[in-house]
Amino acid sequence: MTTYTQQLEDFIQDVLITIHANIRDLEEKRTFADPEEHNCIDGRLFSYVEMLAILRASARDTGLDPKQLGF
Repeated sequence: MTTYTQQLEDFIQDVLITIHANIRDLEEKRTFADPEEHNCIDGRLFSYVEMLAILRASARDTGLDPKQLGF
């Protein structure tokens, strides 16, 4: 594997780890949030889940195995 390819893989893994961590954080915050904060948190959660779906579909479209990338 070339250095550039490894850097890309590391980058993708870092992005996925961050997205998953943010989702977990928001889910935890939602359990303690006031009811009026739920819509904002739900919107952010929806955005993160959509981003994961886009990345997963894009990986498949380009011939990459989403599971190998950590989806």
